[in-house]
Amino acid sequence: MTAFHYTGRFGAELLSPDRTRFSFWAPSCKTVILEVEGLPPQVMERHEDGFFTTEALCGAGARYRFRIRDDLSVPDPASRCQPDGVHGPSEVLDPGFYQWKHPGWKGRPWEETVIYELHVGLEGGYEGLMGRLQELVDLGVTAIELMPINSFSGNWNWGYDGVLLFAPDISYGRPSILKTLIDHAHELGLMVFLDVVYNHFGPDGNYVPEYAEALFDPDNATVWGEGIDFHNPVAAEFFIDNALLWLAEYRFDGLRIDAAWAITNRNWFTQLRQQIARYTEPERHIHLILENENNDSALLRDGYSQWDEDWHHAVTVLLTGEDEGYFKAFTNDPTALLRRVLAEGFAWQGEYFAPADKMRGTPSADLPPTKFVTFLQNHDQIGNRPRGERMITLCVPEAFKAAYALLLLCPMTPMLFMGEEWGCTTPFYFFCDFDGELGQKVRKGRNDQFRKYCGVSDPAELESLSDPIARSTYDASRPNRQERETPVGQEWLARTKELLGLRHHHITPHLKGARSAGAEVLGDGAVRASWLLDNGTLLSIAINLGPQTLPIVEPGSLIYQTGADRPAGTLLPHSIVVGLDRAL
Repeated sequence: MTAFHYTGRFGAELLSPDRTRFSFWAPSCKTVILEVEGLPPQVMERHEDGFFTTEALCGAGARYRFRIRDDLSVPDPASRCQPDGVHGPSEVLDPGFYQWKHPGWKGRPWEETVIYELHVGLEGGYEGLMGRLQELVDLGVTAIELMPINSFSGNWNWGYDGVLLFAPDISYGRPSILKTLIDHAHELGLMVFLDVVYNHFGPDGNYVPEYAEALFDPDNATVWGEGIDFHNPVAAEFFIDNALLWLAEYRFDGLRIDAAWAITNRNWFTQLRQQIARYTEPERHIHLILENENNDSALLRDGYSQWDEDWHHAVTVLLTGEDEGYFKAFTNDPTALLRRVLAEGFAWQGEYFAPADKMRGTPSADLPPTKFVTFLQNHDQIGNRPRGERMITLCVPEAFKAAYALLLLCPMTPMLFMGEEWGCTTPFYFFCDFDGELGQKVRKGRNDQFRKYCGVSDPAELESLSDPIARSTYDASRPNRQERETPVGQEWLARTKELLGLRHHHITPHLKGARSAGAEVLGDGAVRASWLLDNGTLLSIAINLGPQTLPIVEPGSLIYQTGADRPAGTLLPHSIVVGLDRAL
């Protein structure tokens, strides 16, 4: 098999080298005219369900728009390519043009997953990122996760302001180069995940309200704008088709669904999983990850995994003493919360959660640890700080080393953020490229956020922060690879490789069927947790993020520790001890 293609109802479908079918959902319109460059305008046929369709004598490379009224022509919301940006014409693509070199790639089991989150633009686009893949594989990373790549306004953006969700942003390279990147990753045994945003559209270049008002739910306002009406079957289908495009045509190995709590039709998640099973090869490993403030354990039982922010927040409070915003809820006995997340996954499993003023979560103790994606850092947790500091710069170095070992040796699914493997200290800021009034709104919005969640209220301090719309802020967020070559950077790289080597040797082969064997508080900031692996051994981790020395039961077979001078039977301050025992 040399080509993979999923054909949904949206967008331009190449029927032959010189004939294309166009389908455009515009229920708010009575008339739509197809405008293909070099051809006479064509009135499209309107159907009862709000779709407009027609065929035109044009092939791959043709550029087109839809005229929805005399004064407005718009790009295709399901455009596969926007060579001139989100305000320009769309381009017809031949999905079979790229010849896959590794069409037999089936992915990897979830238990083998070690994720590396990155921003494609900061890595030099698709071609630049290709040159980084081998070093990640050599470290022990098994999956890269791309921050959103769908077309956005401007020249740089985090990706969460995308407006044309089917078109990879042209600033990173042509769609064929994206396929080349994924193909090369598969050649190296590396999975590729994509972060997708289905809860809102960006503020510039979003023409959808002009022709498909029914896509939106006015009663579902989000902090980013009007929410999507996932109870509308066509709207639900639009986003499922988008997911299938990435998985079937581009051969991504999984998706991370941003702000899943804003998708109000919970049945949509079941529909998505069912459609993926229907339209992709049954033997492929395809992984679906949620970012979900609701801590909905039932979705994890239904085939999803989840970013575990409870894990992150509990560890962060113990490392740094953070007490602003969402961290405030974790300041009341963070050690007990760490014990709970290590043993049960979520810290909140139905209890009242003050920052959101609601009951949060459902019981999760029965779930396998691999269902929870853990991290010390990610784009949100660094980039939403006023100064974009990385965790390594905010806490006692030895304590961070212990937490890093916990991350990589815990049976939960670990995720690193770009540069973390060499102890990168480069800040990572929020950035976007918006002009005029919209740019000023972004500046004001960021300052309001820092006042509310970070306690920054001094006007002079706010003025000193990085400008979110400046090119210099984008450039300053690129990890400094010179740090990688320093003695400290090389020491961190060696540590990362050692820890991932231990994980892949001792833990990964026995994760399927692994379950918690409980956890206990040893002292302030110190917890011991155990997991029964499927080979009958007991993995135990004792971590001490506090300043005191504590007694511990010595593991039968020690596989890792920090503090080489540790007396047997003790747990030193800011240290970790990891061992394997015969199960009782």
